[in-house]
Amino acid sequence: MLSKENTMLAIEEMYKMFPDAHGELVHKNPFELLIAVILSAQATDVSVNKATPGLFQAFPDPETLAQASVEEIIPKIKTIGLYRNKAKNIKACAEQLLERFNGKVPSTREELMSLPGVGRKTADVVLGDAFGIPAIAVDTHVERVSKRLRICKLNASVLEVEETLMRKVPENLWVKTHHTMIFFGRYHCTARNPKCEVCPLLPMCQDGKMRMKEKEKARTK
Repeated sequence: MLSKENTMLAIEEMYKMFPDAHGELVHKNPFELLIAVILSAQATDVSVNKATPGLFQAFPDPETLAQASVEEIIPKIKTIGLYRNKAKNIKACAEQLLERFNGKVPSTREELMSLPGVGRKTADVVLGDAFGIPAIAVDTHVERVSKRLRICKLNASVLEVEETLMRKVPENLWVKTHHTMIFFGRYHCTARNPKCEVCPLLPMCQDGKMRMKEKEKARTK
């Protein structure tokens, strides 16, 4: 695995590649972000951003969303995958915000994870982006990049990936690192056809080196 020092060298190179990395879910307040992140599960940020303007125009706060029926919510998010379950979750989430938190989005991981549809990743995104509380949300991009670079073990669970990054990255850089690794994984170290040939991290990437060797073998056959 990469040492703590080499992990930071790799991440600092990612900072240079994506200096403006940021959360791409459009929102105006913590409530909108929370709902958008719930909707983003197994969906792209692009698809969520297309649906949420109409959703929030119709249901701009926990009160109106809680009062809406699932059947009223569904047409607003039907372009997003798993829309029926997500409609149930965001309605139930709004109800819980009203019943338990006076309509305010809580700012602790434990309270956030007690809400319907909210797992650890969602909670971490809300903590970092809505409240500026240090957190590293491990999505598919962060997990893939961490394993390809051997920042963590290849068989590490999502929680183990998060814990490894938290040990190797200074706390004040957690949110920045989360966004930068997502950009690096989304636009450079992609799931299919990663850009190994032009990657400045290739010298320290075991996965990339193996991939390049396989390409070279294929070319010389």
